[in-house]
Amino acid sequence: MAWTLTGDLDSYLAAAGDFLGSAPDINTVQLSVIAILRARGGSAYGGSLPLFGWWRPPGGQVDGAFLVTPPFPVLLTGVPEPAARSLAEAFAARQAPLTGVNAEPGPAAAFGAAWAELTGAESRVHRRSRLFRLAGLVPPSPWPPGSARLAVAADRELLESWFGAFHREAGELGHVPGDVGDRLSYGGLTLWEAGGAPVAMGGVTRTVAGVARVGPVYTPPGHRRLGYGAAVTVAVSQAALEAGAGQLVLFTDLANPTSNALYPRLGYRPVRDSVVLRFTF
Repeated sequence: MAWTLTGDLDSYLAAAGDFLGSAPDINTVQLSVIAILRARGGSAYGGSLPLFGWWRPPGGQVDGAFLVTPPFPVLLTGVPEPAARSLAEAFAARQAPLTGVNAEPGPAAAFGAAWAELTGAESRVHRRSRLFRLAGLVPPSPWPPGSARLAVAADRELLESWFGAFHREAGELGHVPGDVGDRLSYGGLTLWEAGGAPVAMGGVTRTVAGVARVGPVYTPPGHRRLGYGAAVTVAVSQAALEAGAGQLVLFTDLANPTSNALYPRLGYRPVRDSVVLRFTF
């Protein structure tokens, strides 16, 4: 299978940009990562420099792509399973350390099996996710007490604490240094306040190729099951639409029945599933 690998973002965009942009909702994470790398440079994710690549079937156009920003897993678009295996072989030949792969279930399984065979690593499911796309916003009824407001620099300490708690609960395999500050710079964080204090947080990415992604949404344990998460999700979604986003998407952890039941009630509809496999020795 014909994979081309490069460390040059401009070359990657020249080859695979149209392919990624042809389905900006499905490729939302790849496009968001690219936007961050273009704005903040190759060291934006704090690990080794990124690596990019695209897959072109014999005689055809680009029909698959990946990027990896260590320490995050390889982010792989939908490709045939033989192509996913071929990519694992290319990484193994480079002796490149990997923490995992994030892809649709079929390609992820093919990549993980090949990686385990080639390196002796253990490949196991870390998280199963579902991508949702907004069909039409449906506010919760009744609304919980309180109101939304845009987060500001004075909220940064609280936001850093909540981001840390969210990532620990989600079992993330890495974090983006400076993420809170970056989101504050473009109004990407909203707080729901009740009783004069913040009780929930909702985030949204920059709009890229017409698509913005809602998340993280976090409610501290003492304020859960009171409707605050739903309210802040609607508030941040509405703000993103008013700011010009043509489509809104979000991801849920399939192991979390609360979020998977909540977002359809707010007007989000399932698009596709993906899985993160974690590699350990």
